[in-house]
Amino acid sequence: MPSVTRLLPTPEAHDLLELTREIADKELAPHADDFEARGEFPRELIRTLGRSGLLGLPYSAEYGGAEQPYEVYLQVLEILASRWVAIAETVSVHTLACYPLAHHGTAEQRERWLPDLLGGELLGAYCLSEPAGGSDAANLATKATRDGDSYRVSGTKAWITHAGVADFYNVFCRTGGPGPKGISCLLAPADTPGLNPQTREKTMGLRSSPVAQIAFDDAVVPAERLIGGEGEGFRIAMGALDSGRLGIAACAIGLAQGALDYAVGYARERVQFGKPIIDLQGLGFMLADSATQISAARALMLHAARLRDAGLPYSIEAAKTKLFATDMAMQVATDAVQVLGGAGYVADHPVERYFREAKVLQIVEGTNQIQRMVIARSLAKD
Repeated sequence: MPSVTRLLPTPEAHDLLELTREIADKELAPHADDFEARGEFPRELIRTLGRSGLLGLPYSAEYGGAEQPYEVYLQVLEILASRWVAIAETVSVHTLACYPLAHHGTAEQRERWLPDLLGGELLGAYCLSEPAGGSDAANLATKATRDGDSYRVSGTKAWITHAGVADFYNVFCRTGGPGPKGISCLLAPADTPGLNPQTREKTMGLRSSPVAQIAFDDAVVPAERLIGGEGEGFRIAMGALDSGRLGIAACAIGLAQGALDYAVGYARERVQFGKPIIDLQGLGFMLADSATQISAARALMLHAARLRDAGLPYSIEAAKTKLFATDMAMQVATDAVQVLGGAGYVADHPVERYFREAKVLQIVEGTNQIQRMVIARSLAKD
C-alpha cells in the first residue's frame, strides 16, 4: 500500500509515530466498524491511548504532558485518523479542552488540575457553540452570574463533542456585557449540579463520537474555576481554536490518506477490460490527483505547525490549512467511492464511512466559510 515518507525532528518522534501506528493497527482499526455501527463511544480504547501518553502530547512534561512539538502531535493525529477518524477527533477535542487551563490558568490552577487532565484517565469537552450561535461565538447567550464564591450558569450549549462522556467541560459564558469582552471561561467538572447533557444527536458520520446539547440549569461552578480573568474568555476560545483547526486538518489528512490507500489497493486488484483498473488512465489520474492534494495539505499543515512551534504568528496559516485540508478530504473521499464504483456505496468497504465522515470536518472548528472570511480579512489589512 502507499506509504508516507516523513521528516521528523528527533529519533523520539520516529519512535512515537511507530508506537502510534502499532496501537492504531492492533487496538483501534479492528474495532472501528463495530463501534461505528453500534454508535458506541470506545471509552476503554481512549483510556488505552491515555495510558500510552497520547492524550497530552503537546503539553508540558511538568504537568504530565509529553512536550512534543505540534508538528509531531499533528502527525500522530493523522495516523490515528487514517484508521479511525472518530478516535483522532477525540484526541484533538481533548487536546483543545486542555488548552485554556494549560495556557491561561494560574500556576496554582495548573498544578492542581492539569496533571489529571493530561494523565489519560479524564476526558475533556469544549462548550462554545449554542443553538442560536455557532459561527457567531462573540454573541453567545449562556450567562454566568457571580454568587459569592461561585458562578451560577444558565443557558444551553450545542454540538458538544463528548457530551455525556466527558469528565470536564470548558464552558464559555457571559459574565459581562454584550460582545466578546463580556465572555469568560469556566472549567466545570462533569458532576456539577445543573450541568445536564441532553439526548445525543443522530449524526451522519462519526457515530461512535457522542454529540449533544448541554443544558445549564442554574449550575453552580466555584469561582476558583474561572480560567483567566473575567472578560478574557473570547480571547482564550479563539486561541484554542487556532490550535484546534490544525488538529481537524490533521484528521482530514489522515482520513484522506486512508481513503486513498484503500482505493489504490482496490484498484490494483480489480480487473476490467483485461487489466487492473489502476492502469486505466481515467482512474489512475484521479488517484494521482488525490495523492498530490494530500501531499499539498500535509505540507501546509506542517508549515503552520512549525510556525506555532517557533512562537511565530500562525493563525492565518491555520485557517488556510483547515480550509484546504478538509475540502481536500471531502474530494478525496468522494473520488475513493467513485473508484470502487457500486462497491464504494455499500458499507462492506470503509470508503463509504470515510465519505460520511469527511463532511463534518468542513464544518467543525469554524466552518470553511468562516475560514475564508478570516483569510480574506487578513488580506484586506495593511
